[in-house]
Amino acid sequence: MPYKLVFHYPDGTIEEEDELYETEEQADEAGLYGCSCFNEGGEVLHLSNPGEYPNDSIESECDYEIIEVDD
Repeated sequence: MPYKLVFHYPDGTIEEEDELYETEEQADEAGLYGCSCFNEGGEVLHLSNPGEYPNDSIESECDYEIIEVDD
């Protein structure tokens, strides 16, 4: 059964990906990578404009869940 990712961001936004993963492990790796990119993007925004993107905004992390989908 394929798996799908749903990201939960600190501002309350929920984003369901369209991509399907064959295994739960593949979905987990993709979720970890996606959250890592989110956190790194927050750091880059803070470094580029600290006034608009304060340091506390990069300490908020995203979360994800893996759901099974029907074929």
